[in-house]
Formats: sequence, C-alpha cells, structure tokens
Amino acid sequence: MPEDEHGHEPHHEPADHEPIDRGPTDRGPSHHGPSHHGSPHHAPSHQGPAAVQEGGISRKNFIVAAGVGAIALPAAMSAAAAPARARTAPSRLTPTPKCDDGDDDPTPPQMEGPYFKPGSPERASIVTPGMPGTPLTVTGIVYSLSCRPVSRALLDFWQADYYGNYDNAGYTLRGHQYTDTMGRFSLATIAPGLYPGRTRHIHVKVQAPYQQILTTQLYFPNEPRNSSDMLFDPELLMTVQSGPNGHAATFDFVLQVP
Repeated sequence: MPEDEHGHEPHHEPADHEPIDRGPTDRGPSHHGPSHHGSPHHAPSHQGPAAVQEGGISRKNFIVAAGVGAIALPAAMSAAAAPARARTAPSRLTPTPKCDDGDDDPTPPQMEGPYFKPGSPERASIVTPGMPGTPLTVTGIVYSLSCRPVSRALLDFWQADYYGNYDNAGYTLRGHQYTDTMGRFSLATIAPGLYPGRTRHIHVKVQAPYQQILTTQLYFPNEPRNSSDMLFDPELLMTVQSGPNGHAATFDFVLQVP
C-alpha cells in the first residue's frame, strides 16, 4: 500500500473549521468511488497513549506518592530525602498517556488513507437513523506531554460503514468535535465493517489548538485480521467492552505540546 507524506496547517475554531485533508495512502473500497482531496492540512506527529511504569508504579503516581509521603516525614528527614526525589521525578513526561491508561509505548501516527474528506460536520454522533451495525461509543482524553488535558483539541473521525464502504459523496460516518475543558471527547458511532486487506479500524486526526496534527488509526482487540493487516499496530488498540447496548471503547491521546 503506498504511503503519503503529510503537511500541516494551523488549528481552526468551530465557526470556520474545515477538518484536515491529504491525499490517498490507504486502500479500501468505497461505495461511491475514490474521494478527491484538497490541499494538505497536517503533518503526523509522534504521540499517543501509553504508560510509563517505574518499578510497578507509574511516573505520575510516583510523583504523587512522593509528594504525599513528604508531608508525613519529619522536617529533617524530608530535607534529606528531597534531593533524591528531585533526581528521580521527571520534569516532563515522554509522549505517553500514563495520565490515564496502562500502555508502555507512545502511540505512533499512521497513514491517512484515500477516503478522508475535508469539511465534515461538527457532531459527537456520526450515526444516522436506521443505520445497520453494532452501536459503539469511543471515549477518552487528549493530554499534553506534561500530562495536562488539552482543551479545545480537534478530533476528526471517519470510517467504513457496516458493509465496509466509505461514503465519499456525503458525510455518513464522518464528523469532527472538540474536547471539553478537561480534554475529554465522546464519539457515538458503529463498529466499522471489514474490506479486503484491512482489519477493523477507525481513522482519526487529533490537533491541539494551532499545533501540528496527529493522523492515526484506532484498532479493535481480538480481531482475526489484526495479524494479517500490514498497518495494524498493537499500540493503537482501543480497550473495548461489550454490553447489552453495544460496545464501549476507550483510548487516550498525548500530543506533542508542552
């Protein structure tokens, strides 16, 4: 499968935002034929969810535990221990979201594919009435390198329908949204269908305000095609739980911002 290089451009507010665009790279069937792309609007950045573990405890939790323990120490003991804590606790996190999940490695960018379209509607639900497929809710948090939630981060999603087709004539199963003040997002969709050469996946672009764009794909665990899809990366696996009303998935992003 050919891969494209991607550029980037500044983040836009909802009133005049056109989600990010680039040319074809991924190969999959389209119900309406190949899509046409405008000018580049992104450059993938190396970021994503993972956890930084130190002796069974995360860096974040280690820093918190060290801070709480210092309160209980006698003054002399605390003063003596302070230099050691200062040497151990990192001032910045690597691009991993130990802020929340339990992964060990940064989440890499991935190719955009040929079916991205700019100008998707702003909406948290990309499901239309009567659409076939298993309901799926994807939630998570967008973090910075310093483990702070990124407010007003853009997330632009697109995916195949139940039959494995992309809508290139309209905006079915396409939409963008912005995180809240706590960096949270929530997407209502369906489990995407399969098509030749690919496992089940969802495309997404994530961008902090006026920063570079992360273009990547999210995958489902325990899919038979995961082992044969050349693009599949286990670092991009969502955590998925099944319930009586469909699936609930979680995934966090860490962007290359302070």
